[in-house]
Amino acid sequence: MIPSPTELSYFIEVAKLENLSRAAQKLGISQPSLTISMQRIEKNLSVKLFIRHKKGMVLTKTGKILLLHAKQLLQEWETIKPQILAPLRQVQGQVSIGCNASVALYCLSDILKKNLLHYPKLEIQLLHAVSRHVTECVIDLSIDIGIVVNPIKHPDLIIHKLGEDEFKLWSSAQKNKLNDLDGDEAVIICDSNLAQSQWMLKQLKKKKINYKRVIYTTSLELVAQMTMKACGVGILPARVVNSLYPKQLLSIGKTPIYLDEICLIYRSENKNVMAIKQLVQSIKEYFSGI
Repeated sequence: MIPSPTELSYFIEVAKLENLSRAAQKLGISQPSLTISMQRIEKNLSVKLFIRHKKGMVLTKTGKILLLHAKQLLQEWETIKPQILAPLRQVQGQVSIGCNASVALYCLSDILKKNLLHYPKLEIQLLHAVSRHVTECVIDLSIDIGIVVNPIKHPDLIIHKLGEDEFKLWSSAQKNKLNDLDGDEAVIICDSNLAQSQWMLKQLKKKKINYKRVIYTTSLELVAQMTMKACGVGILPARVVNSLYPKQLLSIGKTPIYLDEICLIYRSENKNVMAIKQLVQSIKEYFSGI
């Protein structure tokens, strides 16, 4: 085991005064505690650091080597320590945020603009993937903050519900046979990677709502655009529609609806990192205001 900075500072004081009693008095600790600390260092390094005699103690050759390096180590520690503690005291450094690209479209610009203006030492990295993957990345520490839907519970995660969203069927106001579910030529447009899309397709079959073809894409923005252009019926979350085409797209009534919970997730050990704490608060405030 490596000696702690405190143990090294004790060792330096004992080496300087060559007397345990005087060193303990100067350090403000009991002599037995200081003796135990010196013995622990010797045990951990498997060397003898001091030669003890009636008047006190002197360093062995290995003790002199440790003294030289102990001073250097403590100097380096004093340089490193402020850098380690800085993220706990200031909003600075890099923070990674993961979410679906469509979620980023309707919320991140406002959230990040405010924080980037106020905190010049803050750096943001954005990563976009489906909620399942973002959650896994937050758990394994490769992403700091996630905005996800329906996250799995995990003992290391703090999960805060931000709001709800509804996956629905949408169509353009321009009607044709491609977006007419009462006919037999309807086309469904959806993101095949989303569990919500898969559930909706199963429900349509179960309810015997007719469609002839399905166009799969991995972009909800493209689903929304193609739906707006009357290429078919889109499976989309309401928040995405309201951010992109609030007037051009209409929800189709009497069709299945998939209810999502939008959640903020981050690891419990990051809750006191100031940059993460600030961004978490900003995300909560944004969603509480919409």
